[in-house]
Amino acid sequence: MVNVEPPSVPVPGLDLPAVLDWAAREVPGLLSGSTTPELIAGGRSNLTYLLTDGDTRVILRRPPLGHVLATAHDMSREHRMIAALADTAVPVPRALALCEDESVTGAPFYLMSWVEGRIVRTVDDAADLDRDARARLSRAMVDVLAELHAIDPEAVGLAGFGRPEGFMARQVRRWGKQLDSSRSRDVEGIDELRESLAASVPESSGAAIVHGDYRLDNLLVAGPSDPDALQVRAVLDWEMATLGDPLADLGLLLAYWDTLSRIPNEVARSMGEQAGFPPGSTLAGWYAERQRGADLSLLPWYQAFGIFKLAVIIEGIHYRYTLGQTVGEGYERIGEATPWLVGAGLECLHEV
Repeated sequence: MVNVEPPSVPVPGLDLPAVLDWAAREVPGLLSGSTTPELIAGGRSNLTYLLTDGDTRVILRRPPLGHVLATAHDMSREHRMIAALADTAVPVPRALALCEDESVTGAPFYLMSWVEGRIVRTVDDAADLDRDARARLSRAMVDVLAELHAIDPEAVGLAGFGRPEGFMARQVRRWGKQLDSSRSRDVEGIDELRESLAASVPESSGAAIVHGDYRLDNLLVAGPSDPDALQVRAVLDWEMATLGDPLADLGLLLAYWDTLSRIPNEVARSMGEQAGFPPGSTLAGWYAERQRGADLSLLPWYQAFGIFKLAVIIEGIHYRYTLGQTVGEGYERIGEATPWLVGAGLECLHEV
């Protein structure tokens, strides 16, 4: 057994001595008994901890506390995905070990390598980036997405990882059900948007590895003074990854970039043209250059679906706020964003 000093402040969701005992058996020599933990990301998404012993830094990922839907937080899927992408052009952390024994720390978890880099999530995060640097970072983001969609899933051992057939129709139904479970009021136009999407689902643009939540702040990037300046060092948060229609990723990225970036609520706002980055049309053009032969004529439909998805998520946050389950500055007005997004989604559908 590894002799571990207990953390001075308990870390929720992590039994450090048990984890280190397990790691000593599975990955001998990875970490020492002087390892300390830090929760670096938590909430409704998977929990992320930094484990360090002064020499080595390792990331541990586990489901959120008290989660119900195990399929939405499947550690084996995340681990399998980053392991499969290890030798591809898509940068990911190195998969180290997977634990499916819930008795170790209360839930399945996996370990992956620490990757040095920065996350650009807010205007302040991008304060040292001039317009040219923001364009280069945006191009790097799109290039990596195109590289992901160019990978043959079977060639990297991901055959059967998802069901590409009927993918977008299932997505519309899934998020429609999510809307029904989050209803606390009437939102003008939201059912029209849902029904219009369901009635006009396009033929699939192909079968590819889909990240499921590809956006700027799910990337670790090198800083402007780094030798690899503004390159993507790692794509993070693969919990929604599957095999499906690649334009679902591009459409959601543009929903964040062109639509959420203009939303009149600081809590929900994303990065995009409003923050001095290139417009979404430029991103789509770069993607088409890299994915030769990609038909983007129906991209507005995918962007409309991405906007619908964001509207459902934000309406869910508003619903939980009305129940007293979400607290914090700005959340009292987040519900104002839903009808604004619905209008933007309907506008996108009119472009199809």
